[in-house]
Amino acid sequence: MKLDVNALGTFYRMAREGAGLAAGRLTHMTDVETRAGVTKLNFMRGREIRRDFEDSTAKVGVRVELTGAIEGYSVIVFERENALRIVESLLEESATDTDSDLSDEAGELDEFNEMTRSAATEVGNIMNNGFIDGWADVLETVIDVSTPEFVEGRSADTFFDEVEKAPAGDDLALLFQSQIETVETQVGFSHYLFPERESMAALLDRLRTSGGIEYDKLDGFDRMAERGAEEVAKTATTLTGIDTSVEIRRLNFVSLETIPEQVPDERLVGVAFEFDGVPSGYLLFLFDEESANEIVDAMVPTGAGDTAETDGFGQMGQSAIQELGNIMASGFLDGWANVLDTTIDHSTPEFIHDIGAAAVDPVVIQLGEDQEFAFVFDTVIVAAGREFDCEVYAIPDESDLERALNDLDVDRIEEEPTTAEFQNVTGTGTDGGAGTGADTDT
Repeated sequence: MKLDVNALGTFYRMAREGAGLAAGRLTHMTDVETRAGVTKLNFMRGREIRRDFEDSTAKVGVRVELTGAIEGYSVIVFERENALRIVESLLEESATDTDSDLSDEAGELDEFNEMTRSAATEVGNIMNNGFIDGWADVLETVIDVSTPEFVEGRSADTFFDEVEKAPAGDDLALLFQSQIETVETQVGFSHYLFPERESMAALLDRLRTSGGIEYDKLDGFDRMAERGAEEVAKTATTLTGIDTSVEIRRLNFVSLETIPEQVPDERLVGVAFEFDGVPSGYLLFLFDEESANEIVDAMVPTGAGDTAETDGFGQMGQSAIQELGNIMASGFLDGWANVLDTTIDHSTPEFIHDIGAAAVDPVVIQLGEDQEFAFVFDTVIVAAGREFDCEVYAIPDESDLERALNDLDVDRIEEEPTTAEFQNVTGTGTDGGAGTGADTDT
């Protein structure tokens, strides 16, 4: 199975069109003004999808089977609270007693009675059909949908065990994530599409305009990025003494113009790099201000007098953030370079202290000169019991990434080391040395 940017761009437009139709139909049903929010096209592994359900939050969903141009399963999953909010809007005029029950028994998993279950199923079915009709419109084809099935529970098994093509373990799956926003609040939901491989391969063959990239190569590159993310977490632990780990890791395919919408809308501190080679692109490490304070306190010697608290990230504070970013960047890119058997150079770190969207705007502007879409390796690194939230965005140039993927020998991924070699890792005077692949300008 092969894919290319044109085919994925069509998928993205399918998702946007479907989200717009779903929002419009939800507005018509509930008489509440809605619009389509952020839409992402994710490539996620089975274990990562299941991790989304590990918070034990009760969820409800509606599952349908697809036949025709796309074969497989489409599943809409709401957090139970959001589903009840929609059902309440639907039923408040026709069933006032239900409205009272929902308020009195909030938090009870068995709250869905026959009426509310039917209403939730209808909402989920309309949402599913909105997406599917949007896809059919873009593809100019017909997609048939089965009778909707209501699903309720707290674990991924409840929603996906009966889906024949649901990914298990390390299997890489295609996932559409969309958000519908109302005037007063956000109604978030996840949309999972599990296409049959043969069906998706035929559709990709139809949509491709180039030789394409083997899907297994993209799978391999994602595994390579996963190892790079783990290396970043290890490096952060070594330099700060804060025990960190990878919490979320996704490969997104998005429109460049939507990237700023996905960055937290708050003041962030971080570093940005441009890297050059095969592939080239941009790498950003972004922290909220509290996390940046923790890093400065951990890395700047006690009594230095130039911490974030005293001067708002002055010279020593900035130096600490840049040093950490520099070494994390080398660790991340060395793994890519080792596996690809190439050299990837990265620039000196550029310090960032700005509102989230402004931190990524320059990257979007630069890449937007030559491309409309981008693969974004999106990672969140956290520390248990400590304030340490780091968002990592690796955004390769799409043409370079395609070349890198076509040259990738997937057998090298597990064989080659990802650990960068550094010398004199002490205090804020550390120089990030080059590993076996990535050369660092310091």
